[in-house]
Amino acid sequence: MFQGGCLCGASRYEARGDPINVRVCHCRLCQRAIGAAFNARALMPIEAVTISGPVSRFNSSPALARGFCQICGTALFSERVGSGVIGLTCGSLDEPTAFRPTAHMWTSSKQDWVKLDDGLPQYPERPPR
Repeated sequence: MFQGGCLCGASRYEARGDPINVRVCHCRLCQRAIGAAFNARALMPIEAVTISGPVSRFNSSPALARGFCQICGTALFSERVGSGVIGLTCGSLDEPTAFRPTAHMWTSSKQDWVKLDDGLPQYPERPPR
C-alpha cells in the first residue's frame, strides 16, 4: 500500500498493490494541467485506489478527467473515462521516489530544453499498452 495527497493535506488517496506502469507524459495537456514540463504518473486499477477529501474533476478532453484538491489546487490524478484505470501523480505521493518511471510518452510535445538521457524507451505519442 502507498499513499499520497495534496499540498494543504485536505485531499488524500490510498492505493493497494503495485502500479500497472509508471510513465512520464510530455503531452501539452499534462504540461498545462500540472504546470510543469511533464507529468510523472503511476497507473493503477481504479478499484485499488481510495480517494478522500474535497476533490474536484475537470475534463481536459472528452475522454480524460483530471482530479485536484478543491482547496489548494494540487493535481492528484488523471482518469481515462471507462478504462478502469487511474494515473496518480508521482509528485503527490508521500514517498515520491517509491516508483521509477519505465518510459516517456508523447515526446513529440516534449519541451526543447528537456534532455532525455535516462535510457528509458521514448514514444512520440501513446505507447503500446
